[in-house]
Amino acid sequence: MKRREFLAASGATLALAGYPVHGFTQSSVDGRVVVIILEGGMDGLTAVPPVGDPDLFRQRRNLTASNALEINPFFAIHPSLKHFGAMLSRNEAAIVHATAMPYTRRSHFEGQNVVENGTPEPFSQATGWLGRAMDLAGIAGRAMALDTPLIIRGATGIDNFYPASIVGSSTPEASLLATLENMHQGEDAEIFATIRNNAPQVAELPRVRDPEGLALAAGRALSLSDGPRVAVIRIPEFDTHANQGADAGPHARLLEVVDQTIETLRIELGNTWQDTIVLTATEFGRTVRVNGSDGTDHGFGSVSLLAGGLINTATVLARWPGLAQRDLFESRDLMATLDFRAVCAACVEAAFGLDHDEVAEKVFFARDIDPIRALLFG
Repeated sequence: MKRREFLAASGATLALAGYPVHGFTQSSVDGRVVVIILEGGMDGLTAVPPVGDPDLFRQRRNLTASNALEINPFFAIHPSLKHFGAMLSRNEAAIVHATAMPYTRRSHFEGQNVVENGTPEPFSQATGWLGRAMDLAGIAGRAMALDTPLIIRGATGIDNFYPASIVGSSTPEASLLATLENMHQGEDAEIFATIRNNAPQVAELPRVRDPEGLALAAGRALSLSDGPRVAVIRIPEFDTHANQGADAGPHARLLEVVDQTIETLRIELGNTWQDTIVLTATEFGRTVRVNGSDGTDHGFGSVSLLAGGLINTATVLARWPGLAQRDLFESRDLMATLDFRAVCAACVEAAFGLDHDEVAEKVFFARDIDPIRALLFG
């Protein structure tokens, strides 16, 4: 199966937010943030195997690629991440390992909500951490999404618009929208006015729905001076309970999709890549050992891949816990030794020029989040 076919109808989605609104948006922020949400729980030990840990092959030989690309004596990356590896060699990428949100109940629904709301408690917030960071940076505006994702919801209202992919559909004429606007009153009139104002921008974006196509649309939009400041791309299907594979298989193909998505963003962003940070997020990792179906089950610690011109020096940031049985979380999972909120905080601090203490308190509602911006961005 070809990579593009693999996720052609899988439910990958894109949301763009922070389009400047004339007379309202007051921020002069140049940085861009792209979050790639890997739904289902990505296996961080497959993506970035700790080949220097003597317990890796004892615990999961059948889940570790035989031709992993070594990046230092202790860590390697899966061969599906070839473009990401090239970014590491150019000092445009970084890795944070043994990280997770402080959530351990292993529920997809709860874990995905926690990743977006930015707190340890699922379904406890009506806003998301990226939306609150946009509020703090003074970034308002519009969002391109059928339904605004929780992660970019903030206190500031965001107008939504979404390009139709219906065969034969086209951008409505401004005169028709103006007529419809005049025929209605109140909120109904405002809806048609919003569509009329946004239609030219939407018409220029590609309508392909696989992750590469979404990355192409996101990169082109983010590269514009009057474009959005934030993009969220979802890539599903990481819940590999059976036949996960090592050199090849479902997880390897998904990593190739992630790799190409990041590479497409880099190409389409052009010079704006220098002001951009891309980070991957997943609700939890996978079990260290293979299960009875040659797959893995819901775990705890995983890995986050970071890329973008805001990174100055390639690094692997990890407080490595070890893979010996005594070192595993609940005797089964990679222990998360770094709160993933610290990674998210560092990214918005670097992109939006925010103060760490303010981000910790007003975005994540936790003053004890580690300040790691200097470790990732210099």
